[in-house]
Formats: sequence, structure tokens, C-alpha cells
Amino acid sequence: METSKEPSEGGQELTLRGAQHEVDQWIKTIGVRYFSELTNLAQLVEEVGELARQISRRYGEQSFKAGENPSELSDEMADVLFVLICLANQTGVDLTAALQCNLEKKSKRDALRHKQNSKLTGS
Repeated sequence: METSKEPSEGGQELTLRGAQHEVDQWIKTIGVRYFSELTNLAQLVEEVGELARQISRRYGEQSFKAGENPSELSDEMADVLFVLICLANQTGVDLTAALQCNLEKKSKRDALRHKQNSKLTGS
């Protein structure tokens, strides 16, 4: 499993809210400006496609082409997350609050659904 719990430059683990701030600072100091929301949506789809390609070749029936170098899943996932954070920043979405609300919604809606799903439980 490719996971890293390395702290950010400040020595603390990066939170979603902190990531939104860091991406915003990066855009303002290095990236010049945000791409338009539509451009970033296209970028997000492109990055998800690159992640899908890696996963389909590592875990699915596809194989890598001769001479094709597999990239790190963590890097591909980080590319997806970066663009998603850009979109959140541009549209005023607080990802921390949004994820908390989404988890609450799923917990209420799916409290029994997955436990009662014979496809998941094998019964």
C-alpha cells in the first residue's frame, strides 16, 4: 500500500482545510492564477483518467505496454486531489465541512444498507 504520513513543511500533518490554503497559496505565488472552472473540470477528468489507467493496468486485466513506465498511484491520486482542491477553492466549497456533511448523510442513509447487502456479506 502506498501511503505516507509525512508531515507538511511546517512539521504537522496536512488537513483538508490546510491543503485548501496551501493550494491557494501555491496558485497565487507559483501558478499565477487559477484556470477557469471549466478548464479545471477538464483537468480533473484528465487526471482521473490517468489514475484509472494505472489502476486498470495494476489491478485489472490490462497490461502496461512495452517501454511504458508505471507511475506512482500516490502521485496520480495527488494530481486528482490538487485539481479538486482548486475547484473547491474557486467555488467557495469548504472541503472539510463538505466531507463531514457527506459522511453524516451516508451514515444515516446507509446505516443498514451495506450490512444487509448479500453481495457484500456473502449471505
